[in-house]
Amino acid sequence: MTSTHEAHSTHVVSNQVPPLVGHNTAGDPVLREGLEREGAAWALSEVDELGRLAGTAEAQDWGRLAERVPPRLHTHDRYGHRVDEVEYVPAYHQLMGVAVENGLHAAPWADGRPGAHVARAAKFYAWNVDAGHGCPISMTYAVVPALRTNPELAARFEPLLTSREYDFGLRDPESKRGLIAGMSMTEKQGGSDVRANTTTATPQTDGTYVLRGHKWFTSAPMSDLFLTLAQTPAGVSCFLVPRVLPGGERNAMRFMRLKDKLGNRSNASSEIEYDAATGWLVGEEGRGVRTIVEMVNMTRLDCVIGSSAGMRTALSMAAHHARHRSAFGKPLIEQPAMRNVLADLQVESEAATTAMLRLAGANDRAIRGDEGEAALRRIALAVTKYYVCKRAPFMVNEALECLGGNGYIEDFDVARIYREMPLLSIWEGSGNVAALDALRALAKEPHTLDAFVAEAELASGADARYDAALDRLKKEFTSFDDLEFRARRIVEQMALVFQGSQLVRHAPAPVADAFCSSRLGRDWGGAFGTLSPRGDVTGILERALPA
Repeated sequence: MTSTHEAHSTHVVSNQVPPLVGHNTAGDPVLREGLEREGAAWALSEVDELGRLAGTAEAQDWGRLAERVPPRLHTHDRYGHRVDEVEYVPAYHQLMGVAVENGLHAAPWADGRPGAHVARAAKFYAWNVDAGHGCPISMTYAVVPALRTNPELAARFEPLLTSREYDFGLRDPESKRGLIAGMSMTEKQGGSDVRANTTTATPQTDGTYVLRGHKWFTSAPMSDLFLTLAQTPAGVSCFLVPRVLPGGERNAMRFMRLKDKLGNRSNASSEIEYDAATGWLVGEEGRGVRTIVEMVNMTRLDCVIGSSAGMRTALSMAAHHARHRSAFGKPLIEQPAMRNVLADLQVESEAATTAMLRLAGANDRAIRGDEGEAALRRIALAVTKYYVCKRAPFMVNEALECLGGNGYIEDFDVARIYREMPLLSIWEGSGNVAALDALRALAKEPHTLDAFVAEAELASGADARYDAALDRLKKEFTSFDDLEFRARRIVEQMALVFQGSQLVRHAPAPVADAFCSSRLGRDWGGAFGTLSPRGDVTGILERALPA
């Protein structure tokens, strides 16, 4: 029986939403359908298992704690000796351990099954409890194709990079059970313009190089190995630099400071100096940029996966909130204006995830030697990375607003996702770099445009609005005047056509119709929640709720 005091207490909590826990983050129907379509249905049980873990209160607490207690840099020990170490909270290592054990890092390179890289993409998407630790996981995945340009180094380190054992600590890399890799590319005088790098690499008689220079961004500095760019007499070259040298001596990498970032705080990003550090040449001397091209493809794909995952997570939180929160006499999810917003967010999320999974499939087949899929990946990945990573902050902002004031409070986690989203648009080339790279690919590799158009035309004839959008896009390539000025306009149209082609072919009719009506047919406003009332909102919302 409720006491009189309890009945009149000012602290009775009502109309607040229960925590979103106990769900399966891999239950997203878009993910499951794409996993089957792209040849990795065999991994459904593995992805489900990871998705269920990601939905637990324990895993979510790991992500929350790792972000709230960021890494600490220790340049010296208490006696004044130089140590250059970064200390993480245990939650960070829990996250890393799960990611490595489940093969989110380099494990697919050792898996001969068709669809292995698609399965890895699905797991990366489902394990979205903390974005920061995903950075070293992603870099470890991306390092392998570059490392293979030096067969001797690949033979030494690839088995340890693909190992499913997380073995943290600074020791001789070949004495460890598993390795994590990082990248150390950009410098303070030029970020994307890596050819302007001033770090030097001087060849030695034993075949190694001595590196000297200052790097502006080196993420995950406690990694075991780093790919870095430096100038040799032949030009910009790529090197593998170990944190600890064979035999156990620390390599001469000096940590200057950790970056105080907007988001991604669980991941240490540092400035470092190479003070006569030892490195091994990877690829041809003077061809460093060419050596890392395939690595860039891998990390760009992970930017798309991470953006899509953040969008879906924020949508799940918004839909969960709307289902349990009431206003003006009924649940928010029954209010017409909120239904329009949530349906619009679902269309955006579904378009991003469907395109991502098609790219994951193209990546898997390109790695296995399919030249047509490699050409499609080259151009479709560049345009999708530009557009999806640009859209993610806008979409997550709208999802945050669905929670009202609670969305702006760190306790409710959407704010953490929101702070994360701009990073993925910056990483591996911010907007202008990504857009111009797409146009550069079209100019230098015309067959990539042929591959893109062939993929787009597979959806022709199913929707007049899609067909008209494809025709408009083709006209953009009839003139090459002011091409750089039009770069973002063209690349955005390409991204929308690519998303539309996938949805028209594979999504349920309500989703494809809403996408074509709004994004391609221009029956849409300037904000989310402006879909036409003629659409099937109920059919769309069925796919928005968390599993």
